[in-house]
Amino acid sequence: MDYELTYRYSAPSRVDEGAGLALATSGGFTPEGEAARPYFFSGFMERPDVVAAGVLAVARVARTRFYVPPGMVATPGGGLTRIGMLDPVVTSTAEGLRFESFSACCGVYARLDVEASSLDATYRAVGVTNVDVNQPLRAALASLRAGEPLHLGVGEEGLTATTLDEEVTEEKVPLSLRWLKGFAETQMLSSAMMPLHALNTAQARAFIRGLPRSSATGTVMWAGRAVRGLRLGTRPAPGAACVAGPERLRVFEPLLHLMTSLEAYGPDVDAGGEPVASLWVARLPGARLSVGLSPAKSRGFSGEGAVLASLGDPRVEEDADMLSALLSFEPRIDTRLMAARSGLAPDRVAGGLALLASSGQVGFDVTEGAYFHRPLPVRADALTAMHPRLAGARTLIERGAITREEGARFRVSSGANRYRVEVPADPYAIGQYRCTCPWWMKHRGGRGPCKHVLAVSLLLKEES
Repeated sequence: MDYELTYRYSAPSRVDEGAGLALATSGGFTPEGEAARPYFFSGFMERPDVVAAGVLAVARVARTRFYVPPGMVATPGGGLTRIGMLDPVVTSTAEGLRFESFSACCGVYARLDVEASSLDATYRAVGVTNVDVNQPLRAALASLRAGEPLHLGVGEEGLTATTLDEEVTEEKVPLSLRWLKGFAETQMLSSAMMPLHALNTAQARAFIRGLPRSSATGTVMWAGRAVRGLRLGTRPAPGAACVAGPERLRVFEPLLHLMTSLEAYGPDVDAGGEPVASLWVARLPGARLSVGLSPAKSRGFSGEGAVLASLGDPRVEEDADMLSALLSFEPRIDTRLMAARSGLAPDRVAGGLALLASSGQVGFDVTEGAYFHRPLPVRADALTAMHPRLAGARTLIERGAITREEGARFRVSSGANRYRVEVPADPYAIGQYRCTCPWWMKHRGGRGPCKHVLAVSLLLKEES
């Protein structure tokens, strides 16, 4: 399911001597509610060259399809498609500005965090919006040099409201739910990652420059520690970081002269393990650029299913609603503090945050080990359609399609088919469920539970 996202800008974003770097905003959210023309920041940047290079990297990811499925005709300019020309999402907080985007193929995530200490603000507010990053702006950003003072404005004073006679630049963009689901899945996968490697400046540059410029669709490499930096191998090993489609990390290449270090994050893997997602964080003066890679070039984050295991408890929706009302664009969400403020147990706070992440309302920062509040500026009806497996599971329960058999076995009637679900000793350990359906037999739980497993787990939780 896709729908149309409409950007409405009062004027294109621009770089000029009078206004400096003026980023036009379109729609968004503030603590007071929705805003047509959010105005979040005004001030000077300590390192305009760093911000410019970082914003360009985020915008480049949003406009790139790193994988073109067979049968799809790539457009001129590097496989760009209309669906990929989405404007970055910007969140303003007390700790700085955060720019995010997702690739057109949904397999690469990019985020630029600009620290407040590198911004000399004369005006600051909190909220989230889309910003216009057009071709003339990208050309102007590419020409910026270090040491040149430059003013930054995210939105403009006086344009915070829409009037009938207001001139607008309107662009309608087809928005895929895969893009939204990718945001949600990335946050959930990131929350289970740990630091794997840390490279200094020289090691980081050598590693990025040594990456292949292209690879076969199914190429998966593993970055393991070597005497001097990292070495790519073809087999997983404990402590190795997965690098599926290694050329995708070349998005860091234009920033090598600014990079002070590079960190790799990922889940713990064993020898012979399956490909997994990874996240790479480049430290820059006053900022950091994070790039997330899906487990395969042909496999977008939107199909991972990581969030589904967290959505089974009937209380979760109520907990998420309560937590959402308490959040106010916190750059870091302290779960213990949220537990104290909400009166919920820490595990219920974690479940509520997982649900908020699944609908794009919060993200996860691996460097801080914490969620952050960022409600995506999209329609609520789009977010409700992001998890068809969960909707299918609830439909199975409503239809009475689940029958308890002997022991810990259940029979699930799905259309004309009958599947058997085996429940582990701990019914909350959804990753240990087993099902006879083709989906489970193909993925073995590696891309989240099937709808039959979800239905049984939901039913058991309702009965407990």
